[in-house]
Amino acid sequence: MNISRAAELSGVSAKMIRHYESAGLIPAAGRTAAGYRVYAMDDVHRLAFIRRARAVGFGTADIRQLLSLWQNRQRPARDVKRLAVEHLQQLQARIADLEAIADTLSHLIGHCQGDERPDCPILDSLAADSPAPAATSTKRSKKAK
Repeated sequence: MNISRAAELSGVSAKMIRHYESAGLIPAAGRTAAGYRVYAMDDVHRLAFIRRARAVGFGTADIRQLLSLWQNRQRPARDVKRLAVEHLQQLQARIADLEAIADTLSHLIGHCQGDERPDCPILDSLAADSPAPAATSTKRSKKAK
């Protein structure tokens, strides 16, 4: 089947199919005599797997590992669970960082009069020499990853 049909069946755009191919997540497609890509149903299943893994936030490296585990029928389930647990922990850390950022912004908004006066705690905080508390926590969790 051509790339348009593979895109339609898998729910992945043709652009992303080409990207996944260049990233090595799917094997290089066969080509017709005219140079058009040709895909099989196995490719469509693999693309749908990738789409679902992306939908729950897995990155390319993790998807590569998940694909390898998916294709290995002898794999221990603990390896899959370990990847999922690590991903969940990363998501929870990002959520905590976003909540801290939202709290900081909410605090600043609450202290801004929003009137005709020029003084504004939001701008004062952004112009401060030291980082905001939420920015500091974001940097820390990224380093921990």
